[in-house]
Amino acid sequence: MLGGGDTNRVGVRKKRKKEMGTGSRARGLVVKTLLLIGGAVLLKRLTKSTTRWDHARIIGNSLTGQKFSMEQASRAPDNYFNFRMMTCPAAEIVDGSKVLYFEQAFWRIPQKPFRQRFYMVKPCPKELKCDVEVSSYAIRDVEEYKNFCDRPKDQRPLPEEVLGDIGEHLTTIYLKRCERGKRCLYEGSTPPGGFPNSWNGATYCTSELAILKNNEIHTWDRGYDEDGNQVWGAKEGPYEFKPVPASSFNGMFSSPLDFPPQQSMEKRIQGSFVLQD
Repeated sequence: MLGGGDTNRVGVRKKRKKEMGTGSRARGLVVKTLLLIGGAVLLKRLTKSTTRWDHARIIGNSLTGQKFSMEQASRAPDNYFNFRMMTCPAAEIVDGSKVLYFEQAFWRIPQKPFRQRFYMVKPCPKELKCDVEVSSYAIRDVEEYKNFCDRPKDQRPLPEEVLGDIGEHLTTIYLKRCERGKRCLYEGSTPPGGFPNSWNGATYCTSELAILKNNEIHTWDRGYDEDGNQVWGAKEGPYEFKPVPASSFNGMFSSPLDFPPQQSMEKRIQGSFVLQD
């Protein structure tokens, strides 16, 4: 039998155990609550929706830089040239749209581009089922802009001059995110029927564009006559432009991808690419 003192000590121990149990449960609830709150914050960050302007920024960044079709030209020299594609920011419009300068040249003579354009990159209007539109424009004075991206910034036309030199609208490509499982990040094309074009007997032209990982770009421009026959542009598939590491340039200069005789080159250009349009 327990005495009065023993009974009191047992009661105290029971009370302490009860308090400890209550405290443990309370701490457990606090930890669970914190975990739930932290998980909700993390989930919100991970699932935060990407805005249309975010998509436009991603595509603008992917287009920017120096890229070559060297690998493709090595695989299929009868169908593709090793072109250099150079793009860089040139101006920004009041509504936030980015204007990029774009030029293409044979890789051995980048100082002599045969194709120069302004690209305007902005979100698609909400009523269209796309994320970003990329429009191309002629340049009013192409000579003034040759090798624009290679020059120091203080030797380039100013942004306000760029905006004043945006010429005729040529094409617009409507891009959207690629479906899961595809290699691309974004892909799109001109609308059905393309845009007017008169080069080499064409009446209209179409363009396709795909943005892949590591800033790889696939472009496919083609011209058609009034009967729907293709009269210029690559026939086997899009041109594949990839950034080339500096270490690869030595290999490029020892490459057999030299120019063919002038007459042969002109004939192949008519069948594979457009120099002017």
